[in-house]
Amino acid sequence: MPLSQPADDLAAGRVALEAGAWQQALQAFERAVKADESPEALEGLGLAAWWLDLAPVVFDSRERAYRAYRGRRDQLSAARVAIWIAWDSAAFRGEEGVAKGWLQRARRLLEGQPESAEHAFLAARAAVFALLDDGNPEEAETLSVEAIRVGRAIGAIDYEMVGRALHGFSLVTMGRVPEGLRELDEVSAATLAGELSDRLLIALAGCYLIGACDRLRDHERAVQWCDRIKEHSRKWGLKPLFAVCRTQYASVCMWRGAWEEAERELTNACDELALCRPGMTSDGLARLGELRRRQGRLDEAAALFDRGGAHPIASLGRAAMALDQGEPRNARELAERYLRRLPAKNRTERAAALELLIRADVALGGEEDLDRARVALEELRSIAAEAHTPALLASASLSSGWMALAAGDLVVARREIEDAVDLYERSGAPFETARTRIDLARVMERLNRTDAAVAEVDRALEALTRLDARLEIAAAEAMRDRLTVSPRSAAAGPVSRDTSGLTAREVEVLRLISSGLSNQAIAKRLSISEHTVHRHVANTLSKLDVPSRSAAVAQAARLGLL
Repeated sequence: MPLSQPADDLAAGRVALEAGAWQQALQAFERAVKADESPEALEGLGLAAWWLDLAPVVFDSRERAYRAYRGRRDQLSAARVAIWIAWDSAAFRGEEGVAKGWLQRARRLLEGQPESAEHAFLAARAAVFALLDDGNPEEAETLSVEAIRVGRAIGAIDYEMVGRALHGFSLVTMGRVPEGLRELDEVSAATLAGELSDRLLIALAGCYLIGACDRLRDHERAVQWCDRIKEHSRKWGLKPLFAVCRTQYASVCMWRGAWEEAERELTNACDELALCRPGMTSDGLARLGELRRRQGRLDEAAALFDRGGAHPIASLGRAAMALDQGEPRNARELAERYLRRLPAKNRTERAAALELLIRADVALGGEEDLDRARVALEELRSIAAEAHTPALLASASLSSGWMALAAGDLVVARREIEDAVDLYERSGAPFETARTRIDLARVMERLNRTDAAVAEVDRALEALTRLDARLEIAAAEAMRDRLTVSPRSAAAGPVSRDTSGLTAREVEVLRLISSGLSNQAIAKRLSISEHTVHRHVANTLSKLDVPSRSAAVAQAARLGLL
């Protein structure tokens, strides 16, 4: 009998769901609900609507199914639907408080019930909230272990492997990287061997694996799984998971310098999520903001970070942008605020903020600032040593180089920053490599090795030009112009030059900015207030008609003012 005219609409809907025929399933369950509003038919209708991104139908049918199961005193089924509503509340509406309320209701309903797939489903979903929303990997580890235990006890390998994926993700987040990777590798093997059958759980396990790689900055491993999950999601119409995977893949593209591809993936993913899962859009918006920051499009970056709200990438992006704009005190406060929200056990997620904090405190340069930076560096080194990925080791080496430079130990600074260049290059990160070469050039300049400094700047400029990283290009060009001014012309000064209305003090401040000094350091050097320095910088930007300190330095170099 054709599927469109079944004798049993409920059975036909289930067959259609198994086949991935979501529209046919929806129609079959609609007929079943119309004929007999059973909780099973309502639950099926909600699931079919979920696949088709029909949010009003999802909530209406699932809430009605929940009430019907409760009326029947079917605790397990009511709990199962409650877990789904919790997930929906967060994904469709961004209502985390409501979501946690539904999870607690499911937990209460399952008390005293024999172990079942619902117990594993609850533990796994609660682990996701603990890890990704609360930033609590210890609780996530405990919950994921419970999902593994129940999955094994009832012979549900799909739930066991999702639990293992979350367990590995939690361990990686806590810095227990070898243990975490062993769990994730086992999940990979089971998935590739075809041991899992639930299409949704297969995709979720892959997403957790990619998320762990993202925190480790293990982009080689991540890109392989991005490709697999994207294909799996495309095949079965997993639109929200496909969009989430695209955002994660875009970060890999961004790291590797494929910025056009990253922009395409992020723009499409944000558009898709805005339509099918509005509550999940902040991740894509925050990552797009980070791309704009790297491109030097700071106004657009700020707007996207605002739309990203409290998303970790948006919070870190605001701190990095403050450093880009020569505001290390603001950057430090933003980095500290981010770190206060993360438990100390949340190791790998703290690394990027620690690097920003160190960079900000070194730029501020006071004794208390440097003491704080030393504490942060010790933590970052520990995280990098445990993770042992090239990118995190590079971050620790670069931060060590900044600290050595602040202490005046140029030999150690050169060695540490050279190691960071090599590690970033090994991890396939052209933007980070280029920026680190600029830092190395500053060290070489202070070692009176001008030719070596110019060579590093030239190599950085080559990469930055390919990327079209506008602010970084301006800063690198300004540094190169300063390095290549001959001693004779520097001593004599230009015979005539266009000052664009700048005062002698404003030119002096510009020269100190070009040396990489913060407003606070310039104030100390010139024995003036930081407020006065800020005013000089603002006047300079206005007179030169440029948007940033880096652009002002580049313009001043072209005018022969440096």
